[in-house]
Amino acid sequence: MFIEADILKDLPGIRHAFFTREGGVSQGIYTSLNGGVGSADDREAVAENRRRMAAHFGVTPERLLGLYQVHSSDVLVADGPWLNGERPKADAMVTATPGLVLGVSSADCGPILFADAEAGVVGAAHSGWKGAFTGVVEAVLDAMERIGARRERTLAVLGPTISRAAYEVGPEFVAHFREADAANARFFAASPRPGHAMFDLPAYIAARCAAAGIGRFTDLGLCTYADERRFYSYRRTTHRGEPDYGRLISAIALTR
Repeated sequence: MFIEADILKDLPGIRHAFFTREGGVSQGIYTSLNGGVGSADDREAVAENRRRMAAHFGVTPERLLGLYQVHSSDVLVADGPWLNGERPKADAMVTATPGLVLGVSSADCGPILFADAEAGVVGAAHSGWKGAFTGVVEAVLDAMERIGARRERTLAVLGPTISRAAYEVGPEFVAHFREADAANARFFAASPRPGHAMFDLPAYIAARCAAAGIGRFTDLGLCTYADERRFYSYRRTTHRGEPDYGRLISAIALTR
């Protein structure tokens, strides 16, 4: 039902989970632990799936926070459940408040969980290429530092993300990155299709974390596209012509 990262699982006062698609009640293309409030799945099924995720952390469902994700670098500081259960528009959250579970959704984009156990500050980010390119990692670290963390002490883990082997992009995409920094060429490999390339999103996120001065970064090395049994994938769904897809939830919380 969930995956844990070695560098986070033994931290005092912190709990986390990269939930897979297993262990829920959704049916059909959403089978089974779809946490996507924005999907077209049955509302009651999604609510039950999220209740199960919240229960893993020992909290009620309203304390499992989610966002209306817009592929931005916007970060919110959470100090309680959202008013009226609304999902504010942003792509990352940080908190120093125990008992709040920060949960980001993904289905190929990179879910990143952050923790400074000494300061008692955690964060979660949804990082597709747009978020990574515009600085969501750096924005999370800045926000964490504003509430007491130190970036050189902060650990970050990248959960299930589409791999380079499955992420083909067009020439305009490559040009966008190379125009920003010629060194970005290292994140692209040749594609079988002329004029296209394979983009290494996990490596790009790792490089942004390193450049931002983070204490330690780990990539779990799990490809959403390749592992259909455990993970949803927007790109796999698109290639198959399916009408929608489920969302994975990656979450972290302070327990004290």
